[in-house]
Amino acid sequence: MSTTPTALPSADQETSNSTEDSADSSRLGTGLRPRHMTMLALGGVIGGGLFVGSGAGIRVAGPGILLSYLVAAGLAILIMRMLGELAAAMPSSGSFSVYAEKALGNWAGFTVGWLYWGALCVAIAAEATAASKTLNAWLPMVPQWAFTLAIMLLFTGLNLLAVSSFGEFEFWFAGLKVAAIVIFLGLGVAAIIGVMPGSSAPGLTNLTGHDGFLPHGSTGVIAGVLAVLFSFGGLEVVTIAAAESTNPSGSVARAVRSAVFRILVFYVGSIAVIVTLLPWDSAVVGRSPFVAMLDQIGVPAAAHIMDVVILVALLSSLNASMYGASRMIFSLSSRRIAPPVLTRTSASGTPQLAVAASAGFGFFAVLLNYWWPDTVFEYLLESAGGALLVVWMTVAVSQVILRRRLERESPELLVVRMWGFPYLSWLAIAAMGAILLLMCTDASARTQLVATLSATLALVVIAFIRALLSRRRVA
Repeated sequence: MSTTPTALPSADQETSNSTEDSADSSRLGTGLRPRHMTMLALGGVIGGGLFVGSGAGIRVAGPGILLSYLVAAGLAILIMRMLGELAAAMPSSGSFSVYAEKALGNWAGFTVGWLYWGALCVAIAAEATAASKTLNAWLPMVPQWAFTLAIMLLFTGLNLLAVSSFGEFEFWFAGLKVAAIVIFLGLGVAAIIGVMPGSSAPGLTNLTGHDGFLPHGSTGVIAGVLAVLFSFGGLEVVTIAAAESTNPSGSVARAVRSAVFRILVFYVGSIAVIVTLLPWDSAVVGRSPFVAMLDQIGVPAAAHIMDVVILVALLSSLNASMYGASRMIFSLSSRRIAPPVLTRTSASGTPQLAVAASAGFGFFAVLLNYWWPDTVFEYLLESAGGALLVVWMTVAVSQVILRRRLERESPELLVVRMWGFPYLSWLAIAAMGAILLLMCTDASARTQLVATLSATLALVVIAFIRALLSRRRVA
């Protein structure tokens, strides 16, 4: 693919070297405001992976899950900064798929775009399942699969509305999630220092007892990284949303700057409070350790409130995942690497067929909840971490290549700059490569790694076959 300067300003709109139809791209709405973007960046990653899925990570790593979260959060922050740099310079509904295409070639854009779309479709199903489990606990007379069906119908309908409606919904619901975590941290710290009525300071008992800080050794920490990587999925959505913002470059820059360190505080802070107050071997997969902790310190009313917050967080994250998936498949379609029919939009600029296609696996999850209501969430949760790591690796490599190109050809577009470039970029690449290698030593992680790499390789092969057939048609 050509790398002339004209390709840099925008991957979706009026570039001479992209195969995406600019007329299709311009049909998307532009109703996202800066406040929507800022809260989307902060709230997009706060969902079921943290509130519910963290229980799985605590179970495999014990208190050492803190190290897992530090590694995962550090990578997430670096990736968000790299994506922010590229999105501010080249706003695109295809985000990192377009950047991979520019940096590495059409095959890379094809592979990472389809891989990410598939991972988001699984995330939609996982969030719907987790929300259904919460509702089923409240109303056990209603089967879990029925709640999943109702949730999918509701949020597919919401995503068919104008993008401004999506932005407003996410703004308020993300705000509720952030407020809930702040309150949770306040209660947790009060319990740790022993000022909560009816509770005493636990000290380091839960961190050093129960077989120590690393009850499963370093392999537990590695398994924990994979388990919690899923919880950081969603930060990419803000860069996808940039193309539908009234001020793409400025909105992305503000969103990245305001959210990047808060993610670290909220995630690591919350998990630190939980493992300090709650014995790690009491964590139950599928049940929120947040609720368990509040029960432990004797705040039952707050636990009920947290149940509501968890439900809102799950539904909010589902909504963001469906938005991101629909825009990614829309971009793939616009670049002629997905069915062209998916570029059709409504009068308000919503890609309705892309939304329907992205919701498909979520509706299939209705059957999964009917067949395996007790185990489906765990399997869905574990199936996306490997794909996310491959996506992040592609983001980092693309950023290294495109940053050099931008510095030569369009330095004025570098509104957001990656810290310590190129050293931190290469450090992130090396860290992700090390995680991939270490996954080979863990039996459960190895299975997931093989599945992810097999899917990636299959997509690469398909991409090259498509390119070969295209050349033959031209010849």
